Amino acid sequence: MSALPSNSAAPLPPFTRRDFLKAGAAISALPLIGSVTPAFAAGSDRIKIGLVGCGGRGIGAVRNCVAADPSVQLVALGDAFADRIDAALKDFTEGVKGTAPKPPLAADQFSVPRERCFTGFDAFQQVINSGIDLLLLATPPHFRPQHLKAAFEKGLHVFAEKPVAVDPAGAKLVMQLADLAAQKKLAFVTGTQRRHSVDYLETMARIKDGAIGDLVGGQCYWLQGALWHRGRPAEWSEMEYQMRNWLYFTWLSGDHIVEQHVHNIDIMNWAFGGPPVKALGMGGRQSRTDPKYGNAWDHFSIEFEYANGARVQSFCRQVAGTASRVSERLVGTRGIADPSGKITGEKPWEFAGKKEMKNPYDVEHVDLIRSIRAGTPLNEGRRIAETTLTAILGRVSAYTGREVSYQWLIGASKLDLTPPAYAFGPAPTVEIAVPGSTPLV
Repeated sequence: MSALPSNSAAPLPPFTRRDFLKAGAAISALPLIGSVTPAFAAGSDRIKIGLVGCGGRGIGAVRNCVAADPSVQLVALGDAFADRIDAALKDFTEGVKGTAPKPPLAADQFSVPRERCFTGFDAFQQVINSGIDLLLLATPPHFRPQHLKAAFEKGLHVFAEKPVAVDPAGAKLVMQLADLAAQKKLAFVTGTQRRHSVDYLETMARIKDGAIGDLVGGQCYWLQGALWHRGRPAEWSEMEYQMRNWLYFTWLSGDHIVEQHVHNIDIMNWAFGGPPVKALGMGGRQSRTDPKYGNAWDHFSIEFEYANGARVQSFCRQVAGTASRVSERLVGTRGIADPSGKITGEKPWEFAGKKEMKNPYDVEHVDLIRSIRAGTPLNEGRRIAETTLTAILGRVSAYTGREVSYQWLIGASKLDLTPPAYAFGPAPTVEIAVPGSTPLV
């Protein structure tokens, strides 16, 4: 299939909560079967990859993946918009000049003719059907559950950027899909590179071994300045406008507490051995009040309480002209840890290998490819689904002004942000949450 104009894709049927329930029943009924993809001998057979979502992170993920193994070859591209395909092709074939130059991909790692470039809402399915072994997903997070479902049903390994959902319905489906991937012996690795970073790994091993005693609390932060906005040309429909500025629309991004701060929240869940039992949150929008910013907030403050009674304070903010801090801090009965490589207290320690560290964005793909070749595919799906749901828990508490339990969210919540249809034209109505008025669904 040749590339289509950006607004010519036929709409797919809406993926609703009813579809989720049907999908869950179908997945739980599947028999235990092996992967339909071939076994890959170490360093020999070609691993063909396809990318869905050709923005900056998708392009970066491809470069990370081809750097992981010389036998990896990019063979297909998909995106909702043709100009994003063109930008990716230029990056891969011409390279990037400037202060941080990036060379073109080697000829034996790039084989993407125009007939394997797909656009529109069904581009993901075309990439999945293009003969690939490994699918890379970097679209706005809303689309992750349906793309994962199609990939695992096809028998593909998957690298999916975080987060993996924007609402409880999607997160619960991804949990079931993680189980399906395990049954079919398919890899499911997610873009939580701290889990593959040696400084975090060594620090967390010491924490688990009791270096700071029993955990009694902590803090995590993603505080930064403003992010991009792509404007609004007159020719864009409302759906195209929202998708191109997806950061600012909760149905697409989950808001920045889910889309971005999920990295830091994942470290807290890692340390405490699972998700919290409840959350109490607040926040709002003080700087991004223009309607162009959709319904996303610009700051959140959440208290997560874990099973041992420890409370973690979670802060995230995207406001121009403010102080930046992206980090985590864990407090124990015998010390304090910066999970990126430092412990103070009774057993002080500092990671000494920063200069020799490999880029964790590359390492997560090295670990992924090695696991596929070894026949022991990594599966991070349930863990990232739990962390995604944790971030959603914080957002729901802040949006509604209610204290919300994790068990209620995973068991009783009916929140599903799926739009009525996927087509270029109208888009979901923008409703800005008001604590005390926004209902708990």
